[in-house]
Amino acid sequence: MENAIRDWRGRTYLPGPVPADRTRMFRLALAAMAAISPLQYGFAALLAREGAGLTLLAAWIACQAAGALPALRLVRRGRLGVRPALAAGAALSATGLAAAGLAGPAAGAAAGAVMAGVVAFAGYALLGGLGAGLVYGVCCEVVASWYPERAAARVGLATGAFGYGAVPFLVWAGLAPGATPAAFLTAAAVAAVAVGAAARRLRPAPALWWPGDLDPRTYALDAARLRVTPDAARQFLLPQALRTRALPALALILTCAGAVSVADVVVVAATGSWAAVAVLVALNGAGRSLAMRCSERFGRRRTLAAVLGSLALGQLLLTAAVAPPAAPHPGGREVLLWLGAVAAGLGGGAFYPLLASLVREFFGVERHGEIHAVVYSAKALAGAGAAVLAAAALSAPATALPVAAALAALPALAALRLRLPGLPVTLPA
Repeated sequence: MENAIRDWRGRTYLPGPVPADRTRMFRLALAAMAAISPLQYGFAALLAREGAGLTLLAAWIACQAAGALPALRLVRRGRLGVRPALAAGAALSATGLAAAGLAGPAAGAAAGAVMAGVVAFAGYALLGGLGAGLVYGVCCEVVASWYPERAAARVGLATGAFGYGAVPFLVWAGLAPGATPAAFLTAAAVAAVAVGAAARRLRPAPALWWPGDLDPRTYALDAARLRVTPDAARQFLLPQALRTRALPALALILTCAGAVSVADVVVVAATGSWAAVAVLVALNGAGRSLAMRCSERFGRRRTLAAVLGSLALGQLLLTAAVAPPAAPHPGGREVLLWLGAVAAGLGGGAFYPLLASLVREFFGVERHGEIHAVVYSAKALAGAGAAVLAAAALSAPATALPVAAALAALPALAALRLRLPGLPVTLPA
């Protein structure tokens, strides 16, 4: 290939000029991710506190997680363009939000409202989930392609918007409980506009593109960076990655932590403290960027363990706030609730970009999107686990929340034992 450059590991780069609208494309992807946030966190906080609502949330999460892998495969192979993928995502996501607004109030008591249940399942869970999966997967792929020199940090910022993007929606619906349908319908219009704008402007970088103002060979030899965030031993294909121990371990971590994270939103919302819910969701998003910054200094695995430890601590604090052994002073319970929301928020979303970065670190960048989509598809199991955990926590918090703490703590210990696949096994001297 003309003008191609190879680094010491044999990876090929095609340096080129940085487009003037690269920052604008990143901001459009950020806005699109924020616009679909109410589909998960808005529904979890407002409409998922009854049995049928939890079932719908679990179905939505399964569809959202399952929609990412085929979308990425089609986009990477050139069979589906970014514009039609995001246009479909805009229409489907808006449909899902509108369905939640129209059928949401009846979703919690859907046994007596068959039509409302059908609308909620088909519109919100199925179509809305697939639409969110399209937007999430394509936006992350486009951002990573235009920022190959700092893909982890930029994708972390993009996924963070998927968390804190629901905060204005939650504040409005929390301050005016009767405005929940109007809030969902307004969010549907916002999603249609924001994701539609991204569909018009976003485009992926050329294959193997690298910013021309940074020498890729010097970057690949940066000893300080390699000590903290080493490169993959080689570029894995998806079948090869599936045969390693690291990939199922990453999927298991996401399953456990994802279930606890979503259940926390439902549990805190059930207390009626909408300020605490807003803080929890805001930190769920903002914590992703903070964790990625920390991982650049302390390493991905250590940061992942700390994040999961914070999530586990949040469950213990929420246990003390929601189901104390003896009724403390009301002010003390409120303090524990806020501390639990902060700890759970900081740990409840940051593991997503960290796991994506570990996929890149373990298996290389060439098939990163496909391999990460397989790991991310474990979120479908997390959705089912979140529904079970949330239902148990609403009825027996003193038992369910400590179980949630264990589900977060055990992966924290496992994160420290993760190792780069593909390296030779050696015996200590």
